Amino acid sequence: MLPHSYAVDSLSRSQDLASAILASTTPSQISATCASIDFFLQSHSPDQSRHFFSITFPILICKLFGFDDASSLPPPPPSQKPPSNGWVELASQSSLPDLSSKIFSLLSPNGTLMNSISAVDRHSLVKYVFPVERLPEWVRFMLSNEKYFRVISDLCPFFKGKVKEDAVQGSLCQIQLNVFEYYLFWFAYYPVCKGNSENLDSNSVKRSSKFRLENWTRSIRGFSGSSKREMEQKFEGNLYIQLLYGYLRAFVPIFDLGAHQPYRSSILNYSLKCDGSVIVRAEFLVNVFVHYWLVDNDFSPIPVNVCKSFGVSFPFRSMLGEIPPTSGLGEVVKLFVKYLNLSSVMSTDGFDNIECNESPRWRVSGGFDSGGSRDLVSLSPSVCSVGSWNSWIQRPLYRFILRTFLFSPVGTSMKNTSQVFSVWVSYMEPWTISLDDFAELDVVINGSSKDVRNQETESQNSGYSPVWQAFVLSNFLYYSSLVMHFIGFAHKFLHTDPEVIAQMVLKVISLLTSSKELVDLIKNVDVVFHSKQAVSSKSALNSLYRIVPSIREQLKDWEDGLCESDADGSFLHENWNKDLKLFSDGEDGGQRLLQLFILRAEAELQGGDIAHAHSLQIIDSLKEKVSYLFGGSTVKPIPISPELRQPQHTRDELFKPRRVGDQTSSNVTYKGDWMKRPISDDEVAWLAKLLIWLSSWLNESLGLNCPEDNDVGSKWFYVNIPGDAVNLNGSGEIVKTLVCLIGSWLLMMGTTTTRLMRKHGLRINLRVLASKKVVMVLLIFVVFSVLKKACGLFH
Repeated sequence: MLPHSYAVDSLSRSQDLASAILASTTPSQISATCASIDFFLQSHSPDQSRHFFSITFPILICKLFGFDDASSLPPPPPSQKPPSNGWVELASQSSLPDLSSKIFSLLSPNGTLMNSISAVDRHSLVKYVFPVERLPEWVRFMLSNEKYFRVISDLCPFFKGKVKEDAVQGSLCQIQLNVFEYYLFWFAYYPVCKGNSENLDSNSVKRSSKFRLENWTRSIRGFSGSSKREMEQKFEGNLYIQLLYGYLRAFVPIFDLGAHQPYRSSILNYSLKCDGSVIVRAEFLVNVFVHYWLVDNDFSPIPVNVCKSFGVSFPFRSMLGEIPPTSGLGEVVKLFVKYLNLSSVMSTDGFDNIECNESPRWRVSGGFDSGGSRDLVSLSPSVCSVGSWNSWIQRPLYRFILRTFLFSPVGTSMKNTSQVFSVWVSYMEPWTISLDDFAELDVVINGSSKDVRNQETESQNSGYSPVWQAFVLSNFLYYSSLVMHFIGFAHKFLHTDPEVIAQMVLKVISLLTSSKELVDLIKNVDVVFHSKQAVSSKSALNSLYRIVPSIREQLKDWEDGLCESDADGSFLHENWNKDLKLFSDGEDGGQRLLQLFILRAEAELQGGDIAHAHSLQIIDSLKEKVSYLFGGSTVKPIPISPELRQPQHTRDELFKPRRVGDQTSSNVTYKGDWMKRPISDDEVAWLAKLLIWLSSWLNESLGLNCPEDNDVGSKWFYVNIPGDAVNLNGSGEIVKTLVCLIGSWLLMMGTTTTRLMRKHGLRINLRVLASKKVVMVLLIFVVFSVLKKACGLFH
């Protein structure tokens, strides 16, 4: 127990530090405050630091990330306001390297603050309650329902022991965290909150999980407030990126994970120095970033087989809807994924275990041990190979990328999508990653690049080789199914910026054709996927049959609930790529869709004011790559309606209903008809979807989707009138006769009209009523009528 004088001194100094933190707004004040915090923690024991972490630390988080601008003590929780001008943001935007260095030194994984946090957590001196409203969206929905929050610890092991019932209100639950966990939750939430708040500022519309108005807007800004900022900001110029890399490097080993989990391999490997806390802390860090950045508002956050094993099904689809991931996360996700992919690089290049210590470093030596984690047993995702984090991010990253391609509304800025696209391309090329990519960040952390890079990595091959076959096979959907979804996205957004979209498609096709071995592997897997299992003359194909069930399971799980809707204008909305159609010969196959994209892109680029030579060169390169991928010499003409071969005058003509011969456009497998074109900016999104559904139901009910059979003659039915005279007595009989006559006449007119519509290939389309102009006219008319009646009653 501490003496009273020490406790009073610690309390008073903690309060003084809190006041100083709140008053620090200029670079000089912030630097002085960081020095004061460092001196306080160095001069006090963990017991004496309890008041600092109880009173001062939450305020420090507020000022670091800009969650609160209050000037009084104590401030409200960080969850009350969006981030604005925090210390981290100020240091990133200013040209003061000293300020950035001071803040980084304070928050460094090897700094005094982090060491004090470890000491306090070791004695369990402080616990925090994290605000539920700042958790990932799917976690919030689970905790709001008593039926679901009791199983969240089983579904997500990193929540185990952290979900507690509220002592004051027993019906509610709360998340209790230690100091390290509390800080990491806020650290991971910062870019999410920043992206959401900037989206709200740019849209001037409050985002809702049940009712969205994104389609009323024209653009969504990304992580940066400037639209002219470069697509790829240098990592070393962002303090948050530097801190993220520092935490990943210090807490997440990328070499042999088995060396850090002695309890999971053998009791005989017990070591006081290596007690398993390294891998536990690494798993927690990776899980926090995955669920905050990749999963968050995904309506299928947990693998389907895991939900079935616990007998749980969540109604997240109805609550979250088709919401794209938070924008502005491209830079942090790319660094996170790129760093974790280093583990795959190390395992394929034959690197050895690092020495087991509290903070893993880059030191490597000896040969690679393939049996370090063979006995790994954990409720969390297992590491499929020694030193590999790949299986931890496969599903959430796939859905993160796919949800961006599917749910990004038409009219939004391409910046965020370009960043997500860069993450996807970087993930598919792990053989291009090396420690040299992080050299600049290592300079920031170490002060110099000495002893950071291993000499063997300097001559590392940057191209695909057969040693990467296991990686490609375990991530085959990234190279096949996701490519098809991206082609649909490219068709949908081609009109926004044809040159940028064409460059993105060229980048993907160039990646797939970068190596003959890679092309052959993808084609061979596609062949065995679509063929019945049988003994083949090629031994290479026989060895690939064993992975087909795994690919089918991944396709069903990773794309759970994700498909193109009827109103998004995608070319895949009928079959949603459920059978891997990249190499299919049909009109919805990859070759035909790419050929159609080339025709559309060429027309868009040539139809502009100036056809740049660089743009035309992109099209020529794309033709060459597509021909090489599918084994043809030239791009073949597409055998569909002649209208598509005519020059494209306006973009609306692409989505106009077409007629081929005696058949309506519904019989032609062309997915771009006018009624199913993308939601445009001059339409009310929810009303357009409702009217599309109503039009489809009417067309189906009236049989307008089927052509009139001209071979079958109309059959006329005759009614024999009895010869006896019929006398109409009374007005009732006369009225009944007139009603039947009028009803028969209306029925005949309706039948004739429906028959004429079938004959001429016409369909009901109520979507025109979803135009904002029509809605505005109707709204004005209703308001005018109501005001007119109100004035009449008043007079």
